[in-house]
Amino acid sequence: MQFQLTTDFLNTIEQLISVQDGSALRELLHDYHFADIAEILEELDSDEATYLIKLLESEITSEALMEVDDDVREKILDRLSPQEIADELQEMDTDDAADVVAELDDERQQEVIGQLEDETLAADIVELLKYDEDTAGALMAKELVRVKETWTVAGCVREMRRQAKNVTRVHSIYVTNKQGQLTGRLSLKDLLTASEGAHISDIFIPKVDYVTVHTDNEEVARIMQKYDLEAIPVVDENGILVGRITIDDIVDFIKEEADKDYQMAAGISQDVEADDSVWQLTRARLPWLVLGLFGGLGSVYIMQGFEEALEKFPILFFFTPLIAAMAGNVGVQSSAIIVQGLANDNVKGSLFNRLLKEVGLALINGTALGLLVILFGFIVGQEQLVSVTIAVSMLSVIIVAALVGTFVPIILDKRGIDPAIATGPFITTSNDIFGIFLFFYISKIVLGF
Repeated sequence: MQFQLTTDFLNTIEQLISVQDGSALRELLHDYHFADIAEILEELDSDEATYLIKLLESEITSEALMEVDDDVREKILDRLSPQEIADELQEMDTDDAADVVAELDDERQQEVIGQLEDETLAADIVELLKYDEDTAGALMAKELVRVKETWTVAGCVREMRRQAKNVTRVHSIYVTNKQGQLTGRLSLKDLLTASEGAHISDIFIPKVDYVTVHTDNEEVARIMQKYDLEAIPVVDENGILVGRITIDDIVDFIKEEADKDYQMAAGISQDVEADDSVWQLTRARLPWLVLGLFGGLGSVYIMQGFEEALEKFPILFFFTPLIAAMAGNVGVQSSAIIVQGLANDNVKGSLFNRLLKEVGLALINGTALGLLVILFGFIVGQEQLVSVTIAVSMLSVIIVAALVGTFVPIILDKRGIDPAIATGPFITTSNDIFGIFLFFYISKIVLGF
């Protein structure tokens, strides 16, 4: 039965914490999954959550700490001593342990690493902290099963048993040469069916997909998705096998990137949560709101330049929001498709062909919408020339908005800027300005004012 955190159950936990009845709490939470413990921790205040972390076994709490929200984990870590943090790290995979240590300031990092009894774990964490945050080196874990080409099958099995004790899940068995360079992978079926005296060099598969420690995380995700991999080995500049990245790490990365892109598309410049402070939320939202403000002021300035048109044809004023809305909507649609294609590496061919395709699509959509505008004008008894003017303006605006929505994300991507920025207020504001200018300029030509 799936776990559901009820108010009564949470109240029971809070009451037991308030009287510090550790025995009852251990008995109550003994059989719960670490993900359920994480859900409980997020509902408690920081002191209560810290008490629970100190009370329960590190085997469970270490996993739970990696499941909770970053802000919750940060508050809990602030209340734990370096030794208590080190105890939690001892139960984590190296990549998770490095992520936790990275959240600490430099002084506490040194204190925590100094408290680690496992010198190998300490060295691995220090190594992982050296890599840039958005690279495979920072994402990988050091735990894996590796065998050497020169080993016999019998020796390989013995060594695999020893190594597997430190690996949560064995996705693949990697083969290296004497220097530790990755040379291939080993099929479990081939290993089980080979004679004990056979050498690994005779049965391993030399073809293996891999990434380097400096490979961008997005490229890692693309490769794993393309080849449907559960794990991928990581090598250094010399081809030495140094770690592996598993599918759960990539899923976490993709989720984080999706959250960032969603917020950026909504006009939020920083990674924030709903329960962040007012100041943090203001800093994340205000820059784009300022951009929207200047865009609106630009539109006002453009409309002032066509004041004569509004005096002779005041009905144009009422269609201004429609034109601006169509420009913004079409621009966001075009940019969203391109950004998605760039993320999935599906945007192929020349930029000219892509723009030509968008023009064709815009012509079809713009013509259909323009005819609906003319039909609407006929039904309400609007002057036919005005209806045609609005329809032609809308068609032109849709074409320009589609071009801008296609062109901008591609150019941003080529310049190394996250193209997701083009799916939000940036593209909407720019298309609003272009749309209003085109609307009045075409109206001036057609209506002759």
